[in-house]
Amino acid sequence: MLMCRIGTDAYDEALESNYVSPMQFTGKEMKGYVYVSEDGFKTQKDLKRWLQLCLDFNPFAKASKK
Repeated sequence: MLMCRIGTDAYDEALESNYVSPMQFTGKEMKGYVYVSEDGFKTQKDLKRWLQLCLDFNPFAKASKK
């Protein structure tokens, strides 16, 4: 399982994939975060796609409060 922080702009489209599910933390859905099953990143091309979505969002990510 791959956890990706992709932001809310890419979130709904990502959930359309059969291999993607919303990340849940303590029973609450975390918008902008998804889990991708192994079948969703079997090829190098698929893995690069998910990593690029994460990297594209990274400049906009805010650190959690300490």
